[in-house]
Formats: sequence, structure tokens, C-alpha cells
Amino acid sequence: MTLNDSSVQLLREKFPALAREHNGQPVAFFDGPAGTQVPKSVIDAISHYLIHHNANHAGLFKTSLDSDEMLEQAHQAAADLLGAREPETVSFGANMTTMTFAISRAISQTWSPGDEIVLSHLEHDANFTPWILAARDRGVTVKTIDVNPNDCTLRLEQYQENISERTRLVAVGCASNAVGTINPVKQICHWAAQVGAISFLDAVHYAPHALIDVDDWGCDFLACSAYKFFGPHVGMMYGKRELLETFQPYKLRTSPSSIPGRWMTGTQNHECIAGTLAAIEYLASIDQTTSRDTGDQPTATTRRERIASSMNSICIYERGLIATLIAGLQQLPEIKIWGITDPSRLIERLPTLSITHQRFSPKEIATRLADAGIFVWHGNYYALPLTEKLGVEPEGMVRVGLCHYNTHEEVDRLLDCLSNF
Repeated sequence: MTLNDSSVQLLREKFPALAREHNGQPVAFFDGPAGTQVPKSVIDAISHYLIHHNANHAGLFKTSLDSDEMLEQAHQAAADLLGAREPETVSFGANMTTMTFAISRAISQTWSPGDEIVLSHLEHDANFTPWILAARDRGVTVKTIDVNPNDCTLRLEQYQENISERTRLVAVGCASNAVGTINPVKQICHWAAQVGAISFLDAVHYAPHALIDVDDWGCDFLACSAYKFFGPHVGMMYGKRELLETFQPYKLRTSPSSIPGRWMTGTQNHECIAGTLAAIEYLASIDQTTSRDTGDQPTATTRRERIASSMNSICIYERGLIATLIAGLQQLPEIKIWGITDPSRLIERLPTLSITHQRFSPKEIATRLADAGIFVWHGNYYALPLTEKLGVEPEGMVRVGLCHYNTHEEVDRLLDCLSNF
């Protein structure tokens, strides 16, 4: 099963924001990498919680008991999304950045001068600077993997050159939020495990586009944020049980010592965790929406199976969108595409790309597109390690981020606007 124009339209009707107009034009939201729009079910889940179940954790009265039940369901849903076997191994927090800073402080307490960590230049700064600061505080050496500037992929041979018995951590993104490159994280986690190093994955940009599988990948930790996969502003982090129970978090004395509570410091954002649960349910429902539209019988039964089927449909549809966009941009001689453009290699990238123009700055392009109701991002999108390496600072690039609620008509409209510059 896959998404088509008809089933995408059914899904678009679930997103109230997609009806917005600007300057008399329907808005084309190509800003998904900075935060996707949300279906009404997510909005309803947040308001329903606040109206009917709003209470703090661990009370003996009905609304608190309701909150605890919702949290239990949300942990299980998050485990299903990430491919984790135990719901207790997934914790919630403010966002990926905050949770990464917290875990970096805890993990780095086990480091000593002479130890090394391995990062990459293809990162969002949230998976770079927290580790840089932690290494600085502990006197640890930082090694970084370079990027091939021609296609914005990692120089994988450098992992084997830089990972050694001194390596304590290898942190890498599942995919670039700037240029869409998908990294071979299963292989990288394997290289880390061979020397006993901790592997930490940033799946923020990967989550709305492809299936996460922490068990298959063998990662030690993985973090992402729900507002990037059609939910509210909540972060989540997976960790292997033995590591979550061994590393010492910075927490209050009154906080639980058991997982996941030991990593969920302070009162959580319960209403938005309820919204995150609804966002995961939305992703699982795409499989059923596609089945109803095509007349096929869905074969998935568990929520994890339905998520996997939905993400497969999303991958196929989005690959068609990005193929159309790349082909159109290649007809515009003043535009440079950063990242993989070979049609035979689209499986190696997500539907996100960045461009620069020979005559217009990224800010000028983004402004003109915004006036036409086409919302894109400009600058470095916090992918500072990459934009510095590519030499596009301080102006950065223009990022076009597609997701499954975008249409071929919107892509054509973007190409028409750019061709008139």
C-alpha cells in the first residue's frame, strides 16, 4: 500500500492549519523540519486532557489516576514508535536539546582525560555542542567526521580511523535536518559497540519520514521531539535499561530512582504528552486511511506493525515528491542544490533539501516565497556544524522540507515561483 493524491487529500483534511491562506494564496507549508503542523486529533487530545484529567502525578484521586493511566499509555505508544521492547526505557522531557544536555552531563561523569568522543559535521547543533561542552569539562578529546561537500554525506571511512579503544561515545544524527542525508546509523552503532563506546542517535528529523528501530539498530540512546512528527512540543529519549539504571542523572532527592522517572525531572507537560500519544496514533492510522482509499485490506494488527506500514507508505510517497522537486530545481541554472541529487540514490535521503541562488540571498528568497504563501526556512536551522563546513555562513541556505501532507501541486507551485526570480 502507498499514499496517492486521493489518500493524501483525506489526510490533509485532518490538519486544520492546511486551510490557511496568505495574501489570497493557499499556504504551502514547506517548513516541516522546523516543526510540522498537527492533526485535529492532537489538538483535541490536549484540550480533552486539560478539561477532564488535569492533575499532577501519583495522587490517589480520580484525575491524578487518569493522568497516570495516560502516561502509561503514552510510554507504550512511544516504545511502539521507536521499536523499543520496554515502555520504561522511553522518557519524556521538554525537547531533544534539553534531554541531550541532561544525558550528556550524566554520561560524561564517567569520562577521564585521555578518553575520546566522536561526533560529525553533519549534525544539528543539539547533537554537537552538548557533547563538546561535556568533553571540555572533563578534559576529553573530540574527534569529528568530515562531510563530502559534493553530496553532503559523511566520510564513513573516518569512523574506522577515529574509533578506538579510547572512544567513549559516538554521537550521530539519523538524518540531516539541513540537506536530508540519511546516515547508516546501524553500522555506526556497530562500530561503536565493537570498542565498548556508547552510541547516541539524534532522530529528530528522521522521525516523521521513516521507521525508527532502536532494537534493530543496536543504539544505546536515541532522542527525538514530537513537534517534528505532527505532535506538540515534547521531547522523548530511549535508552537501554542497564544504562538508564547505571548512569546517575542530575535530579531532585524526591524524584524516583526507577526508570523512566529518574530521567523525567520535574513535573512533566502532561497535556502535551497526551497530544504526543495522539500524534503516534495518527501515524499508526495512516495505514488504515490508505487501505480505505485503495480498497486494500490492511494486514498490520499491532500498533507497531501499523506504524511500520504507515511509514513505508510515507517513504514511497515522499520519495516521489522530492524526485519532482530535485528534477525541477535542476532546470534552474542559478540554483545550487546541496545534498544528494542522483535519482538512483533517493533511498539515501529524506525529502528535505537546501539551496542557494547566484543572485539572491537566502533571506531574500524566503521573503519572496513567503509573500506568495510558500513557507520555507532560511539560515542554518541550527545545523551550524554543517553550514560552517560548507562555507555558507553567515547567510546560510534556503531549506525546503516536504512531508506527507504536501502535494505535487504545491511542489509545482514552488518551482514556478523560483523560475520567475
